[in-house]
Amino acid sequence: MSKQKKNNVKKFANNKVNTTRTNRNKRKYVTVNKKKSYSPLFLFIFFLSILGNVFLVGHYITFDHNKVKIETKEVIKPSPNYLFLGDSITDFYDLEKYFPDEPVVNSGYSGNQTTDILDDMQKRVYQYNPSKVFLLIGTNDLQMERSVDEIVDYIKKIIEGIRKNRPEAEIYIESIYPINNTDADKIDHEMVGRRNNEDIQEINQKLKDYCEENKLEYIDLYTLLVDDDGNRSENYTKDGLHMSEEGYEAITDKLHEYID
Repeated sequence: MSKQKKNNVKKFANNKVNTTRTNRNKRKYVTVNKKKSYSPLFLFIFFLSILGNVFLVGHYITFDHNKVKIETKEVIKPSPNYLFLGDSITDFYDLEKYFPDEPVVNSGYSGNQTTDILDDMQKRVYQYNPSKVFLLIGTNDLQMERSVDEIVDYIKKIIEGIRKNRPEAEIYIESIYPINNTDADKIDHEMVGRRNNEDIQEINQKLKDYCEENKLEYIDLYTLLVDDDGNRSENYTKDGLHMSEEGYEAITDKLHEYID
């Protein structure tokens, strides 16, 4: 073979090797670039979408958790009426006469004790959906020889029941009225019975303290009705226990401060 042909063959061989290497390098390059490449903007958007989903899931779980734990209560708006709750002193109170321009309701029952009210709160209180409640109870419990603390505890339960079931109602606690057990002609000692002003004063003090601690209005009518000797004024009673017309007029003047 001539020298020229040898050189041509050699060039051809070298070119073939270089072409093969180039093609291999190209294949390597192509293989490397087959891996996906994401722009920073795409990654940022993708990251935000993940955070959004996490937030939504977390929000849903939290909401669902609260939904399970929290009991929803229907808030019942009070009707514009003033409920007087108690025993015979309330029962005999002619509210329409003394409060002719007010929406008053008489829920007093003669002979009632604290337990009588507690046994029928729906009928005695809740059904009226009152905006204000004036509570006077406890003197008949003394006649049944309940202790001071027991009477106070029952009154507290009445109050707590109203606050729980009619939370929009304003509650006013009247002090138990003093009795008169003197030898005056008008006094009926059997009617007065076992009641005494020492126990009544102790109950009233405990009720006053309870009202102060629980931000309730305590109305001191005991001081209004008692005379200089520590008894119910004769003008304010017809038998030592129940109220005379003058007595109702006196407490009406005081109660108007909480109604007007």
